[in-house]
Amino acid sequence: MARGGLIIFDYLLDESEDMHSLLLTDSSTLLIGGLQNHILEIDLNTVQETQKYAVETPGVTIMRQTNRFFFCGHTSGKVSLRDLRTFKVEHEFDAFSGSLSDFDVHGNLLATCGFSSRLTGLACDRFLKVYDLRMMRAITPLQVHVDPAFLRFIPTYTSRLAIISQSGQCQFCEPTGLANPADIFHVNPVGPLLMTFDVSASKQALAFGDSEGCVHLWTDSPEPSFNPYSRETEFALPCLVDSLPPLDWSQDLLPLSLIPVPLTADTLLSDWPAANSAPAPRRAPPVDAEILRTMKKVGFIGYAPNPRTRLRNQIPYRLKESDSEFDSFSQVTESPIGREEEPHLHMVSKKYRKVTIKYSKLGLEDFDFKHYNKTLFAGLEPHIPNAYCNCMIQVLYFLEPVRCLIQNHLCQKEFCLACELGFLFHMLDLSRGDPCQGSNFLRAFRTIPEASALGLILADSDEASGKGNLARLIQRWNRFILTQLHQDLQELEVPQAYRGAGGSSFCSSGDSVIGQLFSCEMENCSLCRCGSETVRASSTLLFTLSYPEDKTGKNCDFAQVLKRSICLEQNTQAWCDNCEKYQPTIQTRNIRHLPDILVINCEVNSLKEADFWRMQAEVAFKMAIKKHSGEISKNKEFALADWKELGSPEGMLMCPSIEELKNVWLPFSIQMKMTKNKGLDVCNWTDGDEMQWGPARAEEEHGVYVYDLMATVVHILDSRTGGSLVAHIKVGETYHQRKEVSEGVTHQQWYLFNDFLIEPIDKHEAVQFDMNWKVPAILYYIKRNLNSKYNLNIKNPIEANVLLAEASLARKQRKTHTTFIPLMLNEMPQVGDLVGLDAEFVTLNEEEAELRSDGTKSTIKPSQMSVARITCVRGQGPNEGIPFIDDYISTQEQVVDYLTQYSGIKPGDLDAKISSKHLTTLKSTYLKLRFLIDIGVKFVGHGLQKDFRVINLMVPKDQVLDTVYLFHMPRKRMISLRFLAWYFLDLKIQGETHDSIEDARTALQLYRKYLELSKNGTEPESFHKVLKGLYEKGRKMDWKVPEPEGQTSPKSAAVFSSVLAL
Repeated sequence: MARGGLIIFDYLLDESEDMHSLLLTDSSTLLIGGLQNHILEIDLNTVQETQKYAVETPGVTIMRQTNRFFFCGHTSGKVSLRDLRTFKVEHEFDAFSGSLSDFDVHGNLLATCGFSSRLTGLACDRFLKVYDLRMMRAITPLQVHVDPAFLRFIPTYTSRLAIISQSGQCQFCEPTGLANPADIFHVNPVGPLLMTFDVSASKQALAFGDSEGCVHLWTDSPEPSFNPYSRETEFALPCLVDSLPPLDWSQDLLPLSLIPVPLTADTLLSDWPAANSAPAPRRAPPVDAEILRTMKKVGFIGYAPNPRTRLRNQIPYRLKESDSEFDSFSQVTESPIGREEEPHLHMVSKKYRKVTIKYSKLGLEDFDFKHYNKTLFAGLEPHIPNAYCNCMIQVLYFLEPVRCLIQNHLCQKEFCLACELGFLFHMLDLSRGDPCQGSNFLRAFRTIPEASALGLILADSDEASGKGNLARLIQRWNRFILTQLHQDLQELEVPQAYRGAGGSSFCSSGDSVIGQLFSCEMENCSLCRCGSETVRASSTLLFTLSYPEDKTGKNCDFAQVLKRSICLEQNTQAWCDNCEKYQPTIQTRNIRHLPDILVINCEVNSLKEADFWRMQAEVAFKMAIKKHSGEISKNKEFALADWKELGSPEGMLMCPSIEELKNVWLPFSIQMKMTKNKGLDVCNWTDGDEMQWGPARAEEEHGVYVYDLMATVVHILDSRTGGSLVAHIKVGETYHQRKEVSEGVTHQQWYLFNDFLIEPIDKHEAVQFDMNWKVPAILYYIKRNLNSKYNLNIKNPIEANVLLAEASLARKQRKTHTTFIPLMLNEMPQVGDLVGLDAEFVTLNEEEAELRSDGTKSTIKPSQMSVARITCVRGQGPNEGIPFIDDYISTQEQVVDYLTQYSGIKPGDLDAKISSKHLTTLKSTYLKLRFLIDIGVKFVGHGLQKDFRVINLMVPKDQVLDTVYLFHMPRKRMISLRFLAWYFLDLKIQGETHDSIEDARTALQLYRKYLELSKNGTEPESFHKVLKGLYEKGRKMDWKVPEPEGQTSPKSAAVFSSVLAL
């Protein structure tokens, strides 16, 4: 059948008795099995029988296929494993003594259910037989609480099994665990029995078929995706015969197609005569005049630049000559901030649109990030899953106390968000305008159970389509990250980091510095109508704006709304101990201590809140115009030169332009004061107030605190791209001093951070919110002179003992399997020491690509790689060439492809239960590399740029010696390590698979060879001749190493024997 349910063809089987199973082995080949002693193979393109395979055990009722075997289930209770090419039996399992009901295969597990022979006949067996396909033997059976008739694996986060009974009971359990009665659900079939069951390829939908012919569809979301890259599902239409409208034959315009008729070869009454139905092709539209004007002819072929007035590879036809207007909407470019302006206007400003990376054959190497970021600050790449939080990471980084505090933190927990955030901040510190990626931070983020429970982990499909509400999502993420960092840093010695006078009285010894920065102590009072009052102390890390209910157009300052939100008063039902029942109570909130950083979630989640912001901005705009026009009218007698200076900082009067006053309701500064009766006064603060009071006097003598706006996070509404999140951040002078490396830099500047796009903006742009496309989500206000209260020195917490010997996570590792010798104390590396480095990777997610109309491939999303093995070898000394790090990285995420041919990693090497390798966590190995970077060693390797990128490390360029570039001529191809080793060292490496020890040691030898050939870089001309000879030889050999007669490699060198002797 086709997708719409139409029958394409019928095929009659001559020798069949009763067909039970179909298996589509590829897009055009079908296997059919039944109660006879053979299986038929049919080609769907030619609708012909191509093969007939004999089966020893007749009655094939179920067939499955993996990349290793065909699995055939027989009525006798056996499951046979057959070769994919010859269909011969390789192995056979006798699962049940009666009959087989169903089975499924996933990874290395085969699970079966069926019937066992009893005295009274066949009985449904409540034990599932599970087999390990690696050892080809049965493992512990799985007892379930339903009568299993169907089963399927649902491999999402774990390899869960769905077991279904014919009565409609559904149970989920792990194949190697214990079944829990609480995991049983019930399907309500129309008929008495369920007859079939299956799972969609995306694992998001379950389909049940009952005996009455009804299909029940279960999903985990309202709009599931049934297949990867699937089109919209076309469901079968209901029968229309009983609901056809009556037709009036007297109506000339009545369409007769309302009555469905069967397809027939006979002539219909409505058919036109052949003379009146001659085909007339549609006339082609004329060629654009601009193309004809700019065309250049070479022979009989004309070439012209694309004027970009039509969709690519499509020509719109005008169905009516009177239609003078047609849609000339141009296709969205790969990046909305492309070099050429789009021909149509769009409401979203160009720099605020969602930016994407255009991938080429070289990946990211030829993508011009400098076009989007001309500053020295580092952007963040957006292609990683759950990278919607990039803007909030930037906000936290540009809070100086948070930046220093997080980088001083280091703990032993494997997945600690504070540690990973500190590593990411260190990369942002080292970067000189190059983008970074938070892959390790987001990897740890995905392992936090609370993040999943709060719905903060998005599926790839939801993130790409923009289905999630990003504004609500980032506000929940904001609350989560502050709470998580507060918990992670709870063990730190707080008094050492905080030097303020107020800090010792506010924070307890068990509190964290995050608590000192963000926490606000409050008193929650509940007053019952009986007169009893209950006071309870609490604290919060952020506030949520609560808007007034009235919709009048009166002016309402932001300070008033903020005060209402902080000192919240509400009526609610609560328990009263005096009345001993729930009573209506008045709950009020009083502030005991103000935070140093005031974090506000705007909660603009509906049209009502958006209209409130829009209305207040209009009222504020009218008042500002009236105020500034009044100030100018008071000073009418200005000279011409004075008028020119009005808008300048040096002028007597600051007059912002009309554009700067539009859509502004948010103040740049607010003043907050604690009153004696535990009240709170909040008001907007302007530069004139500062000139009148002075910040020092206001804070010290009157207890008045001034908060300055430091960052705003906004939600960009763009229907074409699904929306995005950006941040406006006021970057302080300390950050400019570090990046510009010059003394006396004292300026502050507002910047727009849109993933890897960074652009300086005017300060008024940070508070302008056009609610049609730019909606505020989060506000950060910081107390004046905040940095003076905290110790902003960063002490590197990574010490040399991370390089010493450590235990392996693998249970089966033995000393005889050791492939490296850890560094001794007298071998600790020094500045400038050489270290050979190589890494191997596995694939977590396959790349997403599309084929263009011209046949070229365009990468939409690159494959997600994870580091699986890291090797470092000594670059000097008596033990030169011997590894001191050879760590296999344990991973909890599902590996799609081990890339064994290129990485040497095999299934099981990264599993702590069965691995014989030296297995460690990613964090443990990351700390070793970070220590080597911080100490100043020079890394030698081949293709280190990709290695460091996947490991998520930022290494200064003067510490990287990459043999890819040492033996490279400009505008020529890169040369593989295998070819360089054969050409210069007469070594034949990487025979069957890659080995990181071999590759790292070879790269070191190549670097020594480079120093020898170039005379330590003093004779570039002679080395250039060597490179020319290398490229000439490579072209002759087609860059292929001749087949080895006797394999020799650095691994067999004598120096490796000392490792084996260990």
